[in-house]
Amino acid sequence: MACQYFTPCEHGAETFTVMMPKLTFGRGCLAELGQRARTRGFTWVALFTDPYLRDGPFVRGALESLAAEGIDVAVFSEVRIEPDDRSVIAGAEFLRDGNFDGVVSVGGGSSMDTAKAAMIYALHPAEFTDYFAPPVGAGRPIPGPLLPHIACPTTSGTGSECTSVSVVRLGEYNTKFVLGSPHLLPVEALVDPACTDTLPANAIASTGYDLMCHAIECYTAKAYTRWDKVADPNGRTLLQGANPWSDMSARRALEIVDGYLVRGVNDATDQEARDQLMWGATLAGMAFGNSGTHLPHAMSYGVTHLMHDVTTEGYPVAAPFVPHGISVVVNAPAIFRFLADGAPERHLEAAGYLGADASGAGPDDAGEVVSNRIIRLMQDTHAPNGLSGVGFSAAEVPDLAASSIRQTRAIHNAPKVADLQSMQDIYSDAISYW
Repeated sequence: MACQYFTPCEHGAETFTVMMPKLTFGRGCLAELGQRARTRGFTWVALFTDPYLRDGPFVRGALESLAAEGIDVAVFSEVRIEPDDRSVIAGAEFLRDGNFDGVVSVGGGSSMDTAKAAMIYALHPAEFTDYFAPPVGAGRPIPGPLLPHIACPTTSGTGSECTSVSVVRLGEYNTKFVLGSPHLLPVEALVDPACTDTLPANAIASTGYDLMCHAIECYTAKAYTRWDKVADPNGRTLLQGANPWSDMSARRALEIVDGYLVRGVNDATDQEARDQLMWGATLAGMAFGNSGTHLPHAMSYGVTHLMHDVTTEGYPVAAPFVPHGISVVVNAPAIFRFLADGAPERHLEAAGYLGADASGAGPDDAGEVVSNRIIRLMQDTHAPNGLSGVGFSAAEVPDLAASSIRQTRAIHNAPKVADLQSMQDIYSDAISYW
């Protein structure tokens, strides 16, 4: 590759792999679900959604579209917002009892991730942690294909419709960990931005922060050439580091955040902004689905592990609850200050795509330039002021770091590796920004 960032390294990977589902994007495309399912031979479908969407217009429209094509459907609506092992096991039992030939998910990342994970345990039963990476699991690869899955996102952030990962909270540890395998990738995605028209401002903001951090993390991740070459290309994980494909999608996603995040949050009638954010989320999903995230996501899991007595307006979820995108963004400015000297040019470029004025900035300024731009976007969209804004104090910093240090794959995908002390320093810097 011409880009210096991907210069070959001794013992490093020389190739990268791109996978994504068949993708349909546009207002009204959710109505195409029945025809697309029929084309794939579906006759008996499991539809995964959450209890808040179960009786709403999007699930109703999906059911009508499937029924119009003569496809029978059973609905699993016990999806937990932020899925855990119990809700995934319930979904797996539902699938085993039904003998379905296809799966549809309608909802945010929780519905899509629950569908993915439930299929694993329905079709390939194992001890629950077997498929998770060390130190919490055995690192056992998922042994074979899952059911064909059509993913229909209703929020503009997670990008799960385009990824081969599922994030699940393990009850034993009370924190989230990642399942990853090419088998988890949906076969199709129907991305209908009309689903976001009625989302409250905080939901648009939180999911927008998620898409923003996905894109910056992809763009600044360790290059794929710096990951060890794998002996069996069929065993290559798609969480393979930054590569030219992920760069292309991440750049455009960052430009969309710059142009449309503030508009989409602050004006619910701005259809153009919300359409663009939905497209940006899908682009960011394409990017991190083929590169992986790093420290902002790794360190978000410490926040959702140790959160207490906090709720967020616009989310009908009992305390304690911090929406995923907010748990990611509250640490992000401090994280990029720390990481920037590991890839300063990349951080400056990312800041520029995000709308920062980087004129006259040099490598030593990269961390401040990107962090200041993120902080300004947080302020303009009414984000919590760092960790203090979601109920944390400096006294909890050691516990936050001890929780997040277990996210080994994501930590090692960063342009420089953070140890336990580094994480403590980052969390301390993230207590407040303004």
